Amino acid sequence: MAYSQEVYSRAAQALERRRERANLEAQARIDEIGEKLPEINEIQRKLAQIGLNISKVFLYSADKQADMEKLMQESLELQEQKKNILKKNGYSEDALDIRYTCPACKDTGFIGSRRCKCHNELLKDIERSDLAKIAPIDDCTFDTFDIQYYPQQVMENGISPRDKAEKIKNSCRKYAANFTTASPNVMFMGGTGLGKTHLSLAIANVVINRGYSVVYGTAQNILSDLQKENFGRDDDIRYYERAVLGCDLLILDDLGTEFKSAYTVACLYNIINSRLSAKLPTIISTNFTAEELEEKYDQRITSRITGEYNKLILVGNDIRYMK
Repeated sequence: MAYSQEVYSRAAQALERRRERANLEAQARIDEIGEKLPEINEIQRKLAQIGLNISKVFLYSADKQADMEKLMQESLELQEQKKNILKKNGYSEDALDIRYTCPACKDTGFIGSRRCKCHNELLKDIERSDLAKIAPIDDCTFDTFDIQYYPQQVMENGISPRDKAEKIKNSCRKYAANFTTASPNVMFMGGTGLGKTHLSLAIANVVINRGYSVVYGTAQNILSDLQKENFGRDDDIRYYERAVLGCDLLILDDLGTEFKSAYTVACLYNIINSRLSAKLPTIISTNFTAEELEEKYDQRITSRITGEYNKLILVGNDIRYMK
């Protein structure tokens, strides 16, 4: 699951802040309690000395087992005294302990060499937060995709737009629930306002929750940023080539609305071809028909889209206008 280096760095910084906060809060409690209960300070000093004595036992003791048992017994007695004093004065037994956000990993993010569950959740939250800044991901779920906006009247092929929309919705829900980096590519097609972006983001919602990285953006914004990066203008860039080509799922929205130039066509080809070669799934949405795409792009692009993408075609009226 390939998150960007920036996401990993931000997660590491968040974990560090948690550890710092936990340590500062613990020290504040220790100072407060030590001022009110000086006997606690003495017990803490003795416990620290026992720790040093244990080290000496390993180095110098002639009877390590007996000396260790004696020190451990002293430690247990002192800890019991400390608990009793704290409870007697209205504090919890663990009032002097560091209270981590995640006790399992002590806010390090790792249990041994394995990433802790809290670390995984933090990565998901960062990924979701970044996407929420540019798209209404919280509003675009499968539950909020309302097929009632699609006409019930049967078309010439014997299927109504509503039934077709429901089948596509169910197909997308299944796609998201079973998503892996080996999932197929998808092409949403249909007129403006038919729910292509909604379904793309609904898939992103589930995929992010399952721990995969997602890059979402319009073709215009992604291609524009990659052009800036290519020419060394890295100010105000959201999309970087490494993330676009290497994320678990790329969602390229509104294909065909970008400014067309030799560079954008070459860049688009590189995105599509590189991700096909790496066997990483991409979702593309477009208002263009297959014929219009063939007129707009050269065969290197259209042949790959035609041969390697599952097409889901929505029909009906502009839902945004109807709402």
